[in-house]
Amino acid sequence: MHTDAANFVSYRFSTRDLPERIRIPAWREHFGRCVVHADIEPLSDIPLQADASLQSVQGLRTLALKGTSMRFMRLQANLADGDDSVGVIFCAPGRSQLSQRGRDVELRAGDAIAILHSEPASVTYVDGLQFGLAVPREALELRVANLESLVMRPIGHRTEAFRLFSVYLRSILKARALTAPRLRHTVVTHIHDLVALALGECPALGESSASAVVAARHDAALDYITIHFQDPGLSVQTVARCQGISPRYLQRLMASSGTSFTERLNELRLQRALKLLTESHAGRQRISDIALAVGFSDVSHFNRLFRTRFGDSPRGVRLARKEAD
Repeated sequence: MHTDAANFVSYRFSTRDLPERIRIPAWREHFGRCVVHADIEPLSDIPLQADASLQSVQGLRTLALKGTSMRFMRLQANLADGDDSVGVIFCAPGRSQLSQRGRDVELRAGDAIAILHSEPASVTYVDGLQFGLAVPREALELRVANLESLVMRPIGHRTEAFRLFSVYLRSILKARALTAPRLRHTVVTHIHDLVALALGECPALGESSASAVVAARHDAALDYITIHFQDPGLSVQTVARCQGISPRYLQRLMASSGTSFTERLNELRLQRALKLLTESHAGRQRISDIALAVGFSDVSHFNRLFRTRFGDSPRGVRLARKEAD
């Protein structure tokens, strides 16, 4: 499956429901030779288990793999497919071993590396979850100098560029953005830009106006807010400092999505409060305790916001739930 696929294609393969005797030949033939164009060698003493999910659009392929240990070998015969893309392989978590151009590299949780699909390579999946993506070589050569020198060199996962790239990738996969035709081209372009920045180990990106960086920083900020919204002290200043940007830049990022920092924060807190109020054991908690638990320090303010958002008071919502039960 090539990176120039015109439309969105999704492919899933699992050995879960296959008889043990046909798992290996089915995996090798249908997934190995027909989908990823590689020979596969199982390495475990236990019966083969494999779950793989592949998505492909023009300019991008993604692959998620989990199962028993195995080796993928892209041999000289496999190169006849003409795939000239650059693969970026992540371990999150787990371990993998890669070989290409006479170099052997072991990846552990959080590590990533780039390989060339146009040259023989071996990827040994040991355990955990392995994720990979492939982008056209031409797209990266337009964005980064001396691409060949960056192959088989571990990507620094502590760099800001790699962190932003990882956050953005998780965000678009979770939102299934590749399935939306109107978003697809923008998302793929952003990924090309962010891969290039990560491969080149770009220094601190600062408050860049580049579209890909803005999108990745926006997703990183939302990710941080979603994790920490229950902290009553969470503020624009706190989030900006943790993201290495100014409060003003963060406010511009938030405004670009049509909502302010305060609106986003309040919505997360109110949705969490609604869930707590309507759970089966909700009557055990005082409303004031729920307000404090979701991050509001002023119960009266919480009550006003809640009524405005849901059309009823917290007490009214709780009573309605009890009556419904």
